Amino acid sequence: MYQSFETPSHSHGAERLAALRSELDRQGLDGFIVPRADAHQGEYVPARDERLRWLTGFTGSAGLCLVLRDAAAVFVDGRYKLQAREQLDLDAFTPVQIEVQKPEDWLAENAGDAIIGFDPWLLTEAQKQRFEANATLRAVAENPLDAAWHDQPASPMGATVIHGASFAGVSSAEKRRAASEKLREADLDAFVLTLPDSINWLLNIRGGDLSHTPVALGFAILGSDGAVVLFMDEDKIDAPMRAHLGDEVSIAAPSDFAADLRGLAGKRVGVEKASAPIAVSDHLVAGKAERVWAGDPCTLPKARKNGTEKEGARKAHLRDGAAFARFLCWFDGAVAGGDLTEVSVAEKLEGFREETGKLEDISFDTISGFAEHGALPHYRVSRETNLPIVGNSLYLVDSGGQYRDGTTDITRTIAVGEPTSDQRKAFTLVLRGMIEVTLARFPAGTTGVQLDAMARMALWRAGMDFDHGTGHGVGSYLGVHEGPCGISKRSTVPLEPGMLLSNEPGYYREGAFGIRIENLVFVEEPSIPEGGDREMLGFETITLAPIDLRLIEPSLLGAEHIEWLNRYHARVYEALYPLLDDETREWLEEATATI
Repeated sequence: MYQSFETPSHSHGAERLAALRSELDRQGLDGFIVPRADAHQGEYVPARDERLRWLTGFTGSAGLCLVLRDAAAVFVDGRYKLQAREQLDLDAFTPVQIEVQKPEDWLAENAGDAIIGFDPWLLTEAQKQRFEANATLRAVAENPLDAAWHDQPASPMGATVIHGASFAGVSSAEKRRAASEKLREADLDAFVLTLPDSINWLLNIRGGDLSHTPVALGFAILGSDGAVVLFMDEDKIDAPMRAHLGDEVSIAAPSDFAADLRGLAGKRVGVEKASAPIAVSDHLVAGKAERVWAGDPCTLPKARKNGTEKEGARKAHLRDGAAFARFLCWFDGAVAGGDLTEVSVAEKLEGFREETGKLEDISFDTISGFAEHGALPHYRVSRETNLPIVGNSLYLVDSGGQYRDGTTDITRTIAVGEPTSDQRKAFTLVLRGMIEVTLARFPAGTTGVQLDAMARMALWRAGMDFDHGTGHGVGSYLGVHEGPCGISKRSTVPLEPGMLLSNEPGYYREGAFGIRIENLVFVEEPSIPEGGDREMLGFETITLAPIDLRLIEPSLLGAEHIEWLNRYHARVYEALYPLLDDETREWLEEATATI
């Protein structure tokens, strides 16, 4: 299994908090910032960097703990508000929803004249500026939490693999030339790359240092001449990889990174303020380089998938769709027996993907939530919380696969037993919003924030909403959550052809059920709609899986929504039919019937 269903115990929370406070006393600190981050600021972190999880027991993919002498608060967003309450030792830690109170505001209220420590390799300049407006900060040379964590795991040493032209579509040399040209246009001599997905994309490599995200961890300095210094352990790089990287990419030990940053004296060096650790900027400034805040030159071209990557994504989603259809058919047949649980269903789904023979990993821990657990948008099922799937309610499954040709992410909500009229209404309103986004046409320059309301309008009219973004970017055999594009209240990057995004509105009734429907979509090349006079962008849906007809109330949909659903289901049937066994074909015919 690519996923563990064990969960850390929060019974150690008070003990570990006391150990951390003892270290703070030793270093003369009154408090400490514990982010859920490593030096690369990625969504997933290696076991060595799971500091927030070790201290608090919270396993979500985003969060932060502020520790003071007499208080400790764990900040999470709306996705995790219920999960945090379940996982934290509430006698030691206070959960705070970040939409209600920001960490910097809490610090201003509670810290007084306290000296708050932070690890400069784990905080960005943008984060630091928010905190230092409300508290006295001090960078630490030794992370006090690491000092208290006596059995901290070693750094990961996963193998590095070549991501060849048949998958990447464009050579690393071409990518480096284009990126270095951007540096010259910005009058930069170099750029410090700290995001693993940027480095792996630029060099056409992948790795095994993280669960679910196939990257090799390291840092890099890109020169305006296209040359790269890659700071990565040499044991990860074999002879074929050295040949692939070529003469313009030199390898240096990670321990040399700080010294090489200081060696850029007199150079104009770009750094991304939002993602680079403060330590990078500090070393540049100490070495008399001219640090320039600038955007990562890999971010946008990585998001704009080329023709090879788009075709690979379509193949991956066709393969994944067939596996998912087999799963849905199996689920409908097995659920009546009363023997299914959230864990056993997640295990079975992974097995269907494994049987494709192409699965490299799952793209994130499967969200497998029945009834009230479905109301936790990022619920992580464990042996401890595992519910039997019996009775009348809804089952929500959000999952995906990592294939060499593409990354998938799909959510479906499935009726178990007889759905209520409330459930059918909520499901149909969520579906209506998903279809509205799917059918959107919009001019160049449109951002995700402008489309987000389309997914919510039907829910809003009914006095309902959801507390997460409508969509996120998706990588090409990289991170399942990829910037800079998205569809949300905070997505201000214009959407461009080739960007791959999720479209996943939802609705969650606490203690009862949850609903989410998710397809992945490509931003299409612009064209003029029939009868129009301006070019408009639109979306191509590449996810292929039935949407549960038992949960749809047709009277709540317009003619255009029903037409889209019938066309989508006809396409799903036609595409998947040749790849399925007879039993699943029979099931699929009914699951994609015209309404």
